Amino acid sequence: MFDTRPDRDSEVVLVGRSNVGKSTLMRELTGKSFDTGGKPGVTRKPNHYDWVSEDFVITDLPGFGFMSGVPDDVRERIKTDVVRYVEANAEKILVGVLVVDGKAVVDIIDRHSGPDEIPHDVEMFGFLQELGIPTVVAVNKMDKVPDRDERLNELCDRLGLYPPWKQWAGETIAPIVAKKGRIGPLNDAVRHHLHEAKRDDLFKFF
Repeated sequence: MFDTRPDRDSEVVLVGRSNVGKSTLMRELTGKSFDTGGKPGVTRKPNHYDWVSEDFVITDLPGFGFMSGVPDDVRERIKTDVVRYVEANAEKILVGVLVVDGKAVVDIIDRHSGPDEIPHDVEMFGFLQELGIPTVVAVNKMDKVPDRDERLNELCDRLGLYPPWKQWAGETIAPIVAKKGRIGPLNDAVRHHLHEAKRDDLFKFF
């Protein structure tokens, strides 16, 4: 179990598969560099960025799902730890940001959909919602997606949201390019949920 969390009452968490750009997004949000790897599975423990005066922390949780060269039992342990962390801190998490790779996510979901299998991204989205955590899907690497609207509609469909995606824009679906600093839609979506939680004081971080 991850035990590095600062004792803060308010939190935004980033969750998602390995190699979707969570650590890059974390760097964009905080201005601080964290380990980002060209290979999946570099982040094995949470990265916390902490503002003591605001009693607030942003956390980048380790990636889950398939990781090249990482044994199955390690992958399962990481995923279990991520789930336990979110469950343990659910009441303090103001927003859960599920980061996905805009180019690959629909294909990955379809490849792993079956009678006995729920794709990780769909499972994590449902899990956050079950816990009552307001959820934003940060659809990263959108500069590599030619059929943008169609792809986002397909993603909404897989997550059980009714397309067109634009009706979810502003609070749930946020197309971004973290590597190029184009994260405005995510900031808007997170602010929407912070406002609902009466935490406009945290807008300055987004």
